[in-house]
Amino acid sequence: MTLEYLSQNKAFGGDQFVLSHQSETTGTEMTFSVYIPPHAEGAKLPVLWYLSGLTCTHANVTEKGEYRAACAEHGVIFVAPDTSPRGDDVPDAKDEYDFGKGAGFYVDATQQPWSKHYRMRSYIEKELPALVAANFPADMARQGITGHSMGGHGALTTALRNPDRFRSVSAFAPIVAPAKVPWGEKALSRYLGDDRDAWRAYDAVALIEDGARLDNLLVDQGTADNFLEEQLKTGLLSMACAKAGIPADIRMWEGYDHSYYFISTFMGEHVAWHAERLG
Repeated sequence: MTLEYLSQNKAFGGDQFVLSHQSETTGTEMTFSVYIPPHAEGAKLPVLWYLSGLTCTHANVTEKGEYRAACAEHGVIFVAPDTSPRGDDVPDAKDEYDFGKGAGFYVDATQQPWSKHYRMRSYIEKELPALVAANFPADMARQGITGHSMGGHGALTTALRNPDRFRSVSAFAPIVAPAKVPWGEKALSRYLGDDRDAWRAYDAVALIEDGARLDNLLVDQGTADNFLEEQLKTGLLSMACAKAGIPADIRMWEGYDHSYYFISTFMGEHVAWHAERLG
């Protein structure tokens, strides 16, 4: 598969790339970013995946996430995919920021007209990892995953469905129970249909209730986040982890909101936390 290198910039001794490729999974051109830290020739490095939130592309965290210094220090590759398929032929929900383009919710849609292109679960779990493994010095036996908001939902559910793949899991202000909040009910019903049992594979709390487990979990959440009570419901994840015996460090930070000011404050800690578990 051919990669097109859109940009390359030196940062903290490593290289920040933005790339695109024609995706067989989504049937569209997809753009993503990769940071490769400085490393010895021939070395294989652990990989940290970052899944972005509603309305975002790869660019939000690439430009505002402030992860490169920590990745360079700890020798971690950082990969940031897009949040949905893009293109003139891709269906969209006009004037709806929380559905359609920019709001793929990391699901494989089953309902028309979304099912042709909105296959972000398969893209994240299969196609993009194979592409990264083939083109970068990535040790695919050492992978961690994190994300923000809708991307936090994606990180949690992807890890819970693939416990043998990810050694470490964290999230910033994640949607923890989309089947119980307006954002998730809207997206899951349109992408997957009305059968709520089909939604459970994309709901972190439901996956834990159904027996999925994580070896570790770090979550940071701001108390001044205006989405906390209605859309995020962090407490449901705390209760589910406690009941299931999942070792979860769920930290509530006074005064922090939902923005990249919050994410960038704790990003270095998350990278270091993942690096410790990835070896």
